[in-house]
Amino acid sequence: MTLDRWRSATDDRARVHAAAVAARVGAPQWTLERSEAGPVALFRLGGREFALVPGGPAELGVDPAAFRPTAEQAASYARSVEEFGFPADLAAHLARVLAPRRSVLLPSFLMSVEPAEADGERGWDDGVRLPTPDEWEYACGAGARTLFRWGDGHPATADPFSAPDGPHLRANAFGLRIARDPYRPELTSEPGVVCGGDGGEATCGGYGSFLAWLPLAPAFRDPGLAELLDEEDFLGRAVIDLR
Repeated sequence: MTLDRWRSATDDRARVHAAAVAARVGAPQWTLERSEAGPVALFRLGGREFALVPGGPAELGVDPAAFRPTAEQAASYARSVEEFGFPADLAAHLARVLAPRRSVLLPSFLMSVEPAEADGERGWDDGVRLPTPDEWEYACGAGARTLFRWGDGHPATADPFSAPDGPHLRANAFGLRIARDPYRPELTSEPGVVCGGDGGEATCGGYGSFLAWLPLAPAFRDPGLAELLDEEDFLGRAVIDLR
């Protein structure tokens, strides 16, 4: 079932589909909830909770030239340029650390609601796997076309790590608790591509609020980050195929 069909499904139709998914993967328990965006199907399997991520065509990435920062974001980045020597052209910096705009076609899958300690591993013995970079970005954004999964702006707090509350701490539209802590990026199936954080570089370095929040953008891809961090810094999120 595609994202558009899932979002527009009635409760009865969504329940039938969720029951079929549960039977396919052998999940003994499952629940169907409803968010503002549409149905949310959660499954208990192997001691972990998984969320349904409906597939289909999707638009991923960010067009740096089209992004319009808020006044607060622009001011924060201007200070980062002055104090730390970042490129004066914000679009140039965004092009370096964000995946480009692109169209993809993705299958439906289940993804663990919470990540687990990865210890540098890219697979587990129980048959689940890590998401591809496209799958991770799509699951995180949950169909959003904004910079962050909740919009283009971010809370006024200096960084997401110290924020006592905020949209990053709430489950996304698929029911995933994802991109919450910039210190704990997540592995993908592609070596060298990690998502969901920068290892705390911007927060710890005091680069400014905009650059501290930017690693939580679904499209964030800091080149070379995987080589800079130790294995214990990474988390991994399990995926179960529904093909």
